[in-house]
Amino acid sequence: MKRYLTDPIRQDLQEKMVFLGGPRQVGKSTLALSLIPGADETHPAYLSWDVPEHQMLLVKGGLPSGQRTVILDEVHKYKRWRNLVKGFYDRHKSSTQFLITGSARLDHYRRGGDSLQGRYHYYRLHPLSLFELTNDPQSSDLETLLRFGGFPEPFLKQESRHWRRWQRERTSRVIQEDLISLESVREVSQLQLLAQMLPERVGSILSIANLRQDLSVAFETADKWVGIFENLYYCFRIMPYGPPHLRAVKKERKLYLWDWSLCQDDAARFENLVASHLLKYCHFTEDTLGDDMSLRFLRDAAGREIDFVVLRNGKPEFAVECKTGARALSRNIVYFAQRTAIPRYYQVHLNAGGEDTEWADSKARILPFVNLAKELKL
Repeated sequence: MKRYLTDPIRQDLQEKMVFLGGPRQVGKSTLALSLIPGADETHPAYLSWDVPEHQMLLVKGGLPSGQRTVILDEVHKYKRWRNLVKGFYDRHKSSTQFLITGSARLDHYRRGGDSLQGRYHYYRLHPLSLFELTNDPQSSDLETLLRFGGFPEPFLKQESRHWRRWQRERTSRVIQEDLISLESVREVSQLQLLAQMLPERVGSILSIANLRQDLSVAFETADKWVGIFENLYYCFRIMPYGPPHLRAVKKERKLYLWDWSLCQDDAARFENLVASHLLKYCHFTEDTLGDDMSLRFLRDAAGREIDFVVLRNGKPEFAVECKTGARALSRNIVYFAQRTAIPRYYQVHLNAGGEDTEWADSKARILPFVNLAKELKL
């Protein structure tokens, strides 16, 4: 399956290095290898920091000979990785293209060394989404994504037993391999417990104080641990959008997972899927066009809420409210449409054959989520 970032990455490799981050097992290595015809994990151009022989070669400053494109996977686990990569690029940039991949935020794990500013473009690879699967998404595509998630292996397999085993193994590797290799933490069992707690909090304001009590740790520790999971692309939080004239919440953040299939509650799972599609839209626009994109939510002091607001260069582009079934227009949309500068509201539901209705007075539209995904290319 050709991934949506393949062509932009191929184009950018002509002028700079490319950094490709994203969750473990989202398909980064497969995408990278697809840029080299006929290549697989045994190809000499593919060097992984998790392979001892590759570590020794890289630390000594060696690269495979005769390779136009070199893939460095998980090299950010090396303490001086930025100096290492900078040296490779400065010496070989006229003859070699460098693609750096990792299951963590490569912009976060800088680990000292010279800045690479101006030498690379950064991309974030997301799970499969409706429009990436087909430019004409159907309800069956949405049902499969909701059940098995958007990570390629369980989605393509579509088998419950395989999904359960894959989930257990992936979570274990995120904690046992990625987290321990990058962070100075010892409380592995507590972090495993935190990973189990987070799906229950999807779509809600994440209270670090409550999380601290459940984990029996200090507030700062609980907050740090959630930040670590964010840096490892396990979860993400979104900030509130607060127009100055509204009594909107300012500091609280809502939690979502990169793998929405972990959510047990159907409504939370659908909301998380929509959040992930919108975040992918924001990241793709930002990484390819350079616009400053942000995914937010809107909630005032009275508890009225709109699930998502997408901002482009600081200005609201549109808002999305999630409903599991087709219903009347949300009162919250009617309320905020009269009081904010948000130009467009979408109330999305699961029923692909359900209503698709315009509400001009409220700048709103009720429609199936598959329709919105098709129009916005989500």
